[in-house]
Amino acid sequence: MVKSILSSALFAATALAASRTTAPSGSITVAKSGGDYDTISSAVAALSTTTTDTQTIFIEAGEYEEQVLVPALAGKLIIYGETEDDTSYADNTVNVTYGLGLADVSSDDETATFRIHTSNAAIYNINFINSGGASAKQALAVSAYETEQGFYGVGMYGYQDTLLAETGNQVYLNSYIEGAIDFIFGQHARAWFQNCDIRVVEGPSSASITANGRSSETDTSFYVIHKSTVAAAAGNDVASGTYYLGRPWSEYARVCFQETSMTDVINALGWTEWSTSEPNTEYVTFEEYDNTGAGSEGTRASFSSKISTPYTISTILGSDYADWVDTTYL
Repeated sequence: MVKSILSSALFAATALAASRTTAPSGSITVAKSGGDYDTISSAVAALSTTTTDTQTIFIEAGEYEEQVLVPALAGKLIIYGETEDDTSYADNTVNVTYGLGLADVSSDDETATFRIHTSNAAIYNINFINSGGASAKQALAVSAYETEQGFYGVGMYGYQDTLLAETGNQVYLNSYIEGAIDFIFGQHARAWFQNCDIRVVEGPSSASITANGRSSETDTSFYVIHKSTVAAAAGNDVASGTYYLGRPWSEYARVCFQETSMTDVINALGWTEWSTSEPNTEYVTFEEYDNTGAGSEGTRASFSSKISTPYTISTILGSDYADWVDTTYL
């Protein structure tokens, strides 16, 4: 299933494509056979939580049926998935799958296939899949806490609440994010998405891509989706106007789509209320800049706006973003 989805249209990579098929020197290797460990969780458990040195895990091709929790570490963490093309998700060969939904546990975070609770981390070329589907309701593929986290050429697959971008500074570059309901959500993170393919699936009669829950006017949370694409997932027949760019989980929600191509799966209003009884629209910042495609057309919701200048990554993440972002993906 994943490989067929990955055949969808991709952005041209900004960096020269290269394979990553062998473990870098000093890496912990995960493999179905012949590695240091045969599960990702056991490799993570072997990491030192006190060293300030960079630690690296390399995962060989395979299907890994497990939930992974990365705890707080003192130093940088890099996790590589084996691939023939490290510039995008198209040739990812590492699939990590789990199927928890909120009915099974006590919080959204605990449902995630990949839970990352450490700062200063870089994740490359891995597909994270929550297989719970629509019946699982809230069922995360990735739960990202802490700060200075980068996801590069990663695939995230779910239905409701696929990606929790919750705290700190985060980037999602050259990646794939799929879902149906509020599938990019969170409360406090400043998240920059660039060259991402955002894909919606058939099922709901009306749904939103983002659900930002910025808690107050002083909360720095902001999701910016830059130079990306929005369309139906491969093999999905999604009716025109089914999806909105976002709805406000809180009344201070803040999201911008800019220089992004959208098919007609996006409703002409662009944005919608949280609910009829709790619209949450009085203080929202829902913005667009120079988007294209049928989904960018129409009279937008009154509580949204078009801006005259796009945001820059340094505006969102700070002038020192290059200290931790892999800028070869920008």
